[in-house]
Amino acid sequence: MLDNLLPFKSHFLDRNGNKLHYINEGQGEPVVMVHGNPSWSYYYRNLVSALSGQHQCIVPDHIGCGLSDKPDDPLYDYTLVNRIDDLEALLDGLDVKQNITLVVHDWGGMIGMGFAARHPERIKRIVCLNTAAFHLPKTKPFPWALWVCRDTLLGTLLVRGLNAFSSAASYVGVKRKPMAKDVREAYVAPFNSWKNRISTLRFVQDIPLKPGDRNYDLVTSIGDSLSLFANVPTLICFGLQDFVFDKYFLEEWRQRMPHATVHEFADCGHYILEDASDEVIGLIKDFIATN
Repeated sequence: MLDNLLPFKSHFLDRNGNKLHYINEGQGEPVVMVHGNPSWSYYYRNLVSALSGQHQCIVPDHIGCGLSDKPDDPLYDYTLVNRIDDLEALLDGLDVKQNITLVVHDWGGMIGMGFAARHPERIKRIVCLNTAAFHLPKTKPFPWALWVCRDTLLGTLLVRGLNAFSSAASYVGVKRKPMAKDVREAYVAPFNSWKNRISTLRFVQDIPLKPGDRNYDLVTSIGDSLSLFANVPTLICFGLQDFVFDKYFLEEWRQRMPHATVHEFADCGHYILEDASDEVIGLIKDFIATN
């Protein structure tokens, strides 16, 4: 059972008839952790355990991911603005409206900073882990594997038929040493059928690459909003062997958030909280304590 993979109590929010699952552990200043694709709240399990003694740790599963419902297209529009709306509804419902430490990874950067752009006054600290909140850097070619998934029928068959995206990520997303078998199985467990892999594909198809693409203007505005956080303490931890969020994205973060404290991990990949769990969690704890 999926429920047994998380050592925390499950909570659910109704979003127009779809159940959005979230973790809500501990008390104190809130730490909101936003995952990406193709992962789920499981990604943050060790960070929640490390912080929940002093903080309220809130971790949603996006609709279509983890323990949340996985509706077909007519019942949910899998697109960025709805992801931001969902996060906003969750935090408003929990009355979490100040002193937020926002931790973001992968698509979580766009979703989390999309929320932050709406409510900059609520954000106290930002932690970025192999993510983006802006368009593909001009220096970065769009990865062919994402192009196949985004723009071809073959990609649909691979992602929804064979779970190629989630499964491959569990292997190539770490570099120091392979994921333990039980951890890898936990990452892919929610995406166990054609029906349940809908969000994995829709996330990739939702990447805007040119003007006119859905969300292109929204991503532009989220990128522009980063200037609002020039005085917000920011920690950036990046695994440089990520095949998407690599040195080109890190350089863009440096340009847009020059005040940030940056830690590069030359031997780590996309799932930095798996590759360098103790180091990154230690950096996050120190960062919160000193800011």
